[in-house]
Amino acid sequence: MSPPIVVDLDGTLIHTDMLHESALWMLRDKPLDVLRIPGWLMSGKAVLKRELAGRATFQPASLPYNEHLLAWLAQQRAAGRKLILCTASDHAIAHAIANHLGVFDEVMASDGQVNLAGRNKAAALQERFGEGGFDYVGNSSADLAVWALARRAIVVNASNSIVNKARQLFDVEHVFPRAELGLRALARVLRVHQWLKNLLLFVPLLAGHQFGGIEPWLALALAFVSFSLCASTVYIANDLLDLESDRQHPRKRSRPFASGLVPAWMGVVLAPVLLFVSLLLGARVGGDFLPWLLFYFAVTCAYSWWLKRLILVDCLTLAMLYTLRIVAGAAAAGIVLSFWLLAFSVFLFLSLAFVKRYAELQVQILAGKQKAHGRGYLTSDAPLVQMLGITAGYAAVVVLSLYLNSDAVLALYRQPEIVWGAVPVILFWVSWIWMQAHRGHMHDDPLVFAVKDRASLAAGLAFGAVLAAGAIGFSW
Repeated sequence: MSPPIVVDLDGTLIHTDMLHESALWMLRDKPLDVLRIPGWLMSGKAVLKRELAGRATFQPASLPYNEHLLAWLAQQRAAGRKLILCTASDHAIAHAIANHLGVFDEVMASDGQVNLAGRNKAAALQERFGEGGFDYVGNSSADLAVWALARRAIVVNASNSIVNKARQLFDVEHVFPRAELGLRALARVLRVHQWLKNLLLFVPLLAGHQFGGIEPWLALALAFVSFSLCASTVYIANDLLDLESDRQHPRKRSRPFASGLVPAWMGVVLAPVLLFVSLLLGARVGGDFLPWLLFYFAVTCAYSWWLKRLILVDCLTLAMLYTLRIVAGAAAAGIVLSFWLLAFSVFLFLSLAFVKRYAELQVQILAGKQKAHGRGYLTSDAPLVQMLGITAGYAAVVVLSLYLNSDAVLALYRQPEIVWGAVPVILFWVSWIWMQAHRGHMHDDPLVFAVKDRASLAAGLAFGAVLAAGAIGFSW
């Protein structure tokens, strides 16, 4: 009879580490308890895991499981082999996962006194099954001590050095390779495509027709990099704090942290480094840019921790964050903002924020859910969210119309009557965006949708052409 198969959890059966995730859950839900971590750790790692597990609330079904390994384990179990989940995670977490999967015959885990990792795990398995009395599935250098006592080694998601060392020292039955991290994965972590939003920093310079002089453009270029790195810091923090909600979303579940492609600890290390570089560059921009950058960072943190769970407040905050980019751009270039630009921006971006939330609700409706996870909305709120968003979008068009009838237009444009052509263009685009959202074609982020949508790009070109024609002027 074949010996039992002992399976590690963190980084092996799941593409994540439950200790890291437990700490992130506590940071999100009970941030003050983070101050107690050093004391728990002084009492031992097993105590730390027990305390974190006692404060963790998670859905085992949403975790990023290694599906290839699970399929192989199912084959082994069908062949009559006994499966044991043996993990350094706390037993409360281990039992919840084992109960959900329903394939394990036994669970061995840390119990608040013994941290069942490395040599402790090897000793426990040797006492339970004897040397060579089990096959072991693991992934890290800590598992070398366990493989030394196992009959055979099954290596999962391990680095090339661990795979090579295991093959040199042990009888390796099977290797499940891990996905390699590349530049594409890093770009997804940083959400480089979202940096397009930061082009809003240049809007005050363009709207004020201040095209002369290289210094404002250089300042804005540096501000763009600074703002982008700051935004990436917040995106990483948001992804880490929103893991469970993302995993329950059909598209967001493939994000690097939610899927386990990139380990959570890497995000915890990367975020403060990006923030430091962002602030360093922001200080070099000069003027009032740095205070606005810090304010943007504070608001986005408040949004990630709390505000995004408050109905309506979340959309108002998103609209403010978009508008803050324009304010920060004006500060970097030393330009005084007009009331009209701010009013137009607030209403337009409020409409886009509602588009984003409406699109998410549409996805939840198709999934048969009554509430958006991690948000304050019911799926039945979708029609009201749609109405509010369309109203905000049309309010932006009204503000634009009033602006075109002001003295400021006469000062900036040679033939201001031509600029009135911008009104139907914006009216079309707002209506088009909401039509696509209603039909379920909208991306989770409307600006990302817009840069890929032909009609939106055509509207953008038409808008720019109308403004340019009004500024240059021509004879009839």
